[in-house]
Amino acid sequence: MISPDETSQISEINAELKRLNERMRLSLPKLLGVQFLRGVAFGFGSFLGATLVVSALIYSLSSINFIPIIGDWASQIAERIQTR
Repeated sequence: MISPDETSQISEINAELKRLNERMRLSLPKLLGVQFLRGVAFGFGSFLGATLVVSALIYSLSSINFIPIIGDWASQIAERIQTR
């Protein structure tokens, strides 16, 4: 059986959930705006992360001298990037 103390805790949790639910309700334009900004932030983060990973990969490949084909190819790419 549920004690009176547990019942009051459940009531408090229920009231808090109702308050949170009221705060989370957004109008359609606000919801679309929030989702749009979320998508822009995700796209920018993905672009920035991919740029950093690819540049680090090209830099590390250009410093490999014991594999002539990959080292020369990466060096040419690094030179092209630096000249532009």
